[in-house]
Amino acid sequence: MTTNISYYINLRARDATFEKFDVKNFSQECSEIARGFLRKFPEYQPTPLYSLKDLAKKLGVRDILVKDESYRFGLKAFKVTGSSFALGKFISEKLGINIRDVSPSQNLLSTIRSRLGLLTFTTGTSGNHGTGLAWAAQKFGQRAVIYVPKGAAAGRKAKLEQLGAEVRQTEENYDDTIDLVKKIAPQTGFQIIADTGWEGYEIIPVWIMQGYTAIFNEVRDQLTEQGFDPPTHIFIQGGVGSFSGSAVGYYTNQLGQDRPKIAVVEPAPAACLQESARHADGRARRIKSDLNTMMAGLACAQPNPVAWPVLRDYADFFISCADVFAETGMRTFAYPIGDDPKIVSGASGAVGLGLLLMLLENDDYADLKLRLGLNKNSRILLFNTEGDTDPEHYHHIIQK
Repeated sequence: MTTNISYYINLRARDATFEKFDVKNFSQECSEIARGFLRKFPEYQPTPLYSLKDLAKKLGVRDILVKDESYRFGLKAFKVTGSSFALGKFISEKLGINIRDVSPSQNLLSTIRSRLGLLTFTTGTSGNHGTGLAWAAQKFGQRAVIYVPKGAAAGRKAKLEQLGAEVRQTEENYDDTIDLVKKIAPQTGFQIIADTGWEGYEIIPVWIMQGYTAIFNEVRDQLTEQGFDPPTHIFIQGGVGSFSGSAVGYYTNQLGQDRPKIAVVEPAPAACLQESARHADGRARRIKSDLNTMMAGLACAQPNPVAWPVLRDYADFFISCADVFAETGMRTFAYPIGDDPKIVSGASGAVGLGLLLMLLENDDYADLKLRLGLNKNSRILLFNTEGDTDPEHYHHIIQK
C-alpha cells in the first residue's frame, strides 16, 4: 500500500545558508496588478473559498479550506488567470501602454486591430491552459490555434472550438507537443503563450505565473473576511510547476520563513519536480515516462525552468501518488459529510484532498504525517484547480 506515495523532503527550503532565488516577481503589488486586470472583465468575481469544517473535525485538524477554481469565468479551471494576464501583458508591451490600461473595451480592441492587426496566439495544452488562452483571445478579438496532445478528452477539444479556437490534434504527449509548437510558431508567425519555458522564452511564463497570484490575493482577502487564521499547510498541484511555483513565490515573498509548509503534489508517472529535487546539482530533469495518469493537467515530463528555481529553493515537500488518490478526492468532494459544501472537482483538482485524507486516515503514512507536522492545530489550504472539464470521466469516477 505504501508504494502508492513517494516523497522528498526539501531541506534546502528552510536553510538560510543557501543563496536563494529572488521572488520579487511575486509580490503583493504584482498580485494586485494581476487581480486588477481580471476585474476588467465583466464576468469577474472571486472564486469561492470553502471551509470543510465537518471533514476537518472528522480528520482531527482545525481547518480544511478549499479555493474552488471550478467557478473561474465559467471555464471550470484556474488557468485562465495566467493565460489571460500574459496575453494582456503581451498586448500592453506591443502597444507601449501600462497593463493597468489594458481591458477588453471596444476602444482598445479597435486600437489593437489598427496597430497590430489580427494576432494569432498558440500553445500546446491538454485542455485548461488552452481553454483560458482561447477565451482571452476571443475577448480581445484575436485568433487562437491550440495544439492538443494525444489522449485529450473530446469534451475539452469541443470547448476550445466553442471559444473560437482552431484545434490541431497531435499524436504526441504534452511535452513533445510543446516541442512541436516551438518549431511551428516561427514558421507561421504565431505568438506562443505557453505555461512553461525554455531558453529564449522566459518572460511570458513569468507573466503567466504572475497572473496566478491573483488567486492568492483573493485568498488573502477571503481569509480575513471569513475570520480564518492563515494556513499552516498548503497542498498544491505540481505539473510543470507554474502554479505551484507562483504559490511558493507569493507566500515566500509575503511571509519569508513564516510561510506555511508547502507540499507540491504530482501523479506518480509524472513526478518530474520530485525527481529534479532529488538531485543535489539543483537542475531540472526531464523524466522518461509514458505519463499514463488520469490527472491530465499534471501529466508533464519536465519542469518549467522559470518556475523550477522557486520550487527548488522554497518548496518544503514534493509528494507523488497514484491515481486512486485523485479518485478518492473527487468522490469526497462530490459526497461531502455533514453540512460541508459539495464541490465539483476533476482529477487534477482533487488530488490534494485525496492525499490529505490518506495521510490523516491511514497509519501506513504516519511517518510522512509526522514530518509534515499535521495535527489538531493544522489549518490546511487546498486548491480545486478544475471542475468537471471532462464531464463523462467525472461522472464515471464519482459513481464508482
